[in-house]
Amino acid sequence: MTKFIFKRLFYGFLVLLGVITVIFLLFNVLPGDPARMMLGQRADQASIAAINKDLGRDKPMTIQFFIYLNDLSPISIQDPLNKEHYLYLNPEKYTSYVKLFPVSNTKIIVLKYPYLRRSYITKRKVSDIVIETLPETAILAFSSITFGAFFGILIGVFAAIKKNTWFDKSSLIFAIFGMALPSFFMGLLIAWLFGFVLRKYTGLNNVGSLYSIDDFGDKHLELKNLILPAITLGLRPLAIIIQLTRSSFLDVLSQDYIRTATAKGLSFYKVVFKHALKNALNPVITAVSGWFAGLMAGAVFVEIIFNWKGIGFEVVDALNKNDLPVVMGATLVFAMIFVIINIGVDILYGILDPRVRVQ
Repeated sequence: MTKFIFKRLFYGFLVLLGVITVIFLLFNVLPGDPARMMLGQRADQASIAAINKDLGRDKPMTIQFFIYLNDLSPISIQDPLNKEHYLYLNPEKYTSYVKLFPVSNTKIIVLKYPYLRRSYITKRKVSDIVIETLPETAILAFSSITFGAFFGILIGVFAAIKKNTWFDKSSLIFAIFGMALPSFFMGLLIAWLFGFVLRKYTGLNNVGSLYSIDDFGDKHLELKNLILPAITLGLRPLAIIIQLTRSSFLDVLSQDYIRTATAKGLSFYKVVFKHALKNALNPVITAVSGWFAGLMAGAVFVEIIFNWKGIGFEVVDALNKNDLPVVMGATLVFAMIFVIINIGVDILYGILDPRVRVQ
């Protein structure tokens, strides 16, 4: 089991390294001068050169990539004395760190928080922006996948039990439409219908975030603003979970042990919910875990439509302003979430099913 876990962790590390490399290369070939974006169009050449030196853009691409990896790594090589060295332990970059041990007369190994650079526009650390906005996106994604999983499993089970009835056929039609219609279209439709046309009946807003700020600067929790974006984002996983649960449940109901349990006189619903449901949910769990990671990254359009102030909203705003560090940092966070969730699911399956560890 230990070997299996380390193998999954190693694969996850390779995936992250590949994502970091692609992001670095992609965003370093895009046009635009970060120094001019930070200082304005009237900046003098000396100030521009100083900013480019601070960002490491005056160095070869290989050195820039090494600096980027060193900044992202929680364990890195730093120079605590020489301010001119590109590995200088800058207190403005690394506000919290622990010196571990020296590796030379001038270099030491440091344990620190990953440094995701600073925003070109606001000058804030990207890590602070992520910490501020990620929880709202996580709450939206969790609410969406909870909505999709609960109703998807419920509808899928009853569709399988009521096979070939009007309920079964209606659920399949709904699932097809749920998968076919894009989230941004459904978001616009739901926001217009329930947040505008029927607002006096629903009491819901077509725009709004988890918190509202009053005239005195105080924050107030607005849970009702979560309902429409959560439903919008959860419709596609709901549709897929309905079909997946239905097909998996029908397959389990045809197994010999289900027929044996029925022959022993157990009630139909005891057979269904005590014996069949547990075994039918294995593929559903996989889909739910994958969709949760996908919803974290896929909430961008929904957040824009409903003005939900999550990390997706921040990424779109950064793209409009060409604020590359924010986009790069958010992309890395999304990639890390994907990798961590997938590793967790693999390890969980390895614990539950020894055949997975052999494979």
